[in-house]
Amino acid sequence: LIIILAVNSLLAQYKTTAIVKTIKESGLHKIVLPAEIRSYSKEELSDFRILDSKEKEVPYYILQENEELSSSSFSECKIISKTLVQKNKTTIIFENPKTSIEEIILSIINTDVSKSYSISGSNNQKEWFGLVNNSILNGLKNSENTSVLKAIPLPLTSYRYLKIDFNDKKTLPINVLKIGYLTTKTSNPKLEEVFPKSMRISQFASPKKTQIQVSFHNPQIVNQISFHITNPNLYRRNARIFVNKKSTTKQKKAIFQETLSNFELNSDTKNTFIIPQLLEKEYFIEIENRDNPPLTLAKIHFFQNQIAVIADLKANERYTVQTGNSKLLAPEYDLENFRNSIGSSLPEAMIQNIKHLDTPKTNLKNQSIWQQAWFMWLCIGLGGIAVTFFTKSLIKDMKKNTVLTKKQPKT
Repeated sequence: LIIILAVNSLLAQYKTTAIVKTIKESGLHKIVLPAEIRSYSKEELSDFRILDSKEKEVPYYILQENEELSSSSFSECKIISKTLVQKNKTTIIFENPKTSIEEIILSIINTDVSKSYSISGSNNQKEWFGLVNNSILNGLKNSENTSVLKAIPLPLTSYRYLKIDFNDKKTLPINVLKIGYLTTKTSNPKLEEVFPKSMRISQFASPKKTQIQVSFHNPQIVNQISFHITNPNLYRRNARIFVNKKSTTKQKKAIFQETLSNFELNSDTKNTFIIPQLLEKEYFIEIENRDNPPLTLAKIHFFQNQIAVIADLKANERYTVQTGNSKLLAPEYDLENFRNSIGSSLPEAMIQNIKHLDTPKTNLKNQSIWQQAWFMWLCIGLGGIAVTFFTKSLIKDMKKNTVLTKKQPKT
């Protein structure tokens, strides 16, 4: 039994190890995971671990960078005039720097006052035309700051100048510090190109199709595919990605095609496609040609969404990463609870010296005896024989004791 447990421990070891390049300053760091690491890990990375020089786990959380990131910033409008008529109204005129606007943002000192307001627009500051009439502005308190940002919707307008009139007849004036608008910036997800081991293109006459067999060294994650087509100048072709699967029905084995994604190659587009995440070692891209000549495929690029982990690292410490242990579950670290308060703009640490422990068969002769598969199975066999031997001996002793007990005279 002990031998079997020992062998199971050997079989459950990590498949891939690497080191983290030494950092110079302590603190939170972003570690981008290379495609080679992800290829030998579970798809959800539950088997990924970071260890320090004392072989202790270093907490981390996964930073998904596979979505479009958007950020908003406040852009200020120029206030031309601010007029206060006691116990009547406050009028603020400001310039609209945009060609069109449908929302303004007011920065207001905290107050418990509600205000009615009207907004008008003009191109010459002489003739004013109504946009918003007698709306209510409330909720002007911020428990975390001395001022509050308040959004006011507008009908989409292109007036060069805008005017806000606050009604001060029933309440004291409010203190408007700034007027502006929010500018939203969107950044595309970060991608890493992955390179197939081979691509083989085949042409079929009936039905007329082009088939591209894509093979990787190991199952590889792919999220995006880009085609560079040089001929003809005008085309529109249906295409799909499929894998060959095996099925067993009534003790018969059969191979069928499972479609993973459908798309259209079109001369009017860039022919870059975001697809459902693939994790396959081999798959096929099939293009329907109908009665057209095959497309000239100059290049096909494969990309995966970049993923990083955030970890608190110490300067000059030696860190290693390990992955590929199929028996591990996802770790639970306290650091995960603070991800919303930690930004993504952190110094980066690099993974290098990646090594795979599942050595190819051609190199088995260089392994130690105890590392080779035949030795492990030999140990399992010997363990089984030992268990069988002890079980038979135990049964024989029990039968012998039973016979002796029956032969003893009754008192």
